[in-house]
Amino acid sequence: MAFTLPDLPYDPTAFGTLLSKESFDFHHGKHHKTYVDKTNAALPKAGLEGKNLVDVIVAAHGTDTPLFNNAAQLWNHSFFWQCLTPDACEPDGELSEAIDDSFGSLDALRTAFAEEAAAHFGSGWAWLVLDGGTMKITSYHDADTPIVHGVQPLLTLDVWEHAYYIDYRNARPDYLKALLAKGINWDFVGQNLDGNGASRADQPG
Repeated sequence: MAFTLPDLPYDPTAFGTLLSKESFDFHHGKHHKTYVDKTNAALPKAGLEGKNLVDVIVAAHGTDTPLFNNAAQLWNHSFFWQCLTPDACEPDGELSEAIDDSFGSLDALRTAFAEEAAAHFGSGWAWLVLDGGTMKITSYHDADTPIVHGVQPLLTLDVWEHAYYIDYRNARPDYLKALLAKGINWDFVGQNLDGNGASRADQPG
């Protein structure tokens, strides 16, 4: 079974000026779809047809760079869409307590995350992860992904230029500040912390 482009979990017009429909049309409809198509095209040669997406990424890591890059980007983007919401919410319960324990406050997390993501040189992803029971903020270059580094992904923001250039031009910090203030699906982050995130990033083969 071929991998598929997942539907967005919201209407692409729902974010107003935060992220435009045009941005979603290009980012999801073109960039993400290209990663899906290139991953599917590479599977037969790699002998990985029928494997689930995570298994494909792990098998390709360090052995098949083109396949790894496309499969990891497929996964990263599928996870990223679920990290966003047009309906502003705040962390609560166990997640709120974990944020306070690790960073002191939600505002401190937002500041640290924005600083990491803005300072990341070139293309890549900024992540909030759970590492050995501790929340940490990190970033990975290009298509790299936490699922090959032994940490649990909780939240990501895409810092490739195609993620923000339509709406924010070259102002990556403005894009980060806007999403962290009004666009994060903290309910999804909390589900990931609990290990109950129903992530459509983990596609079967």
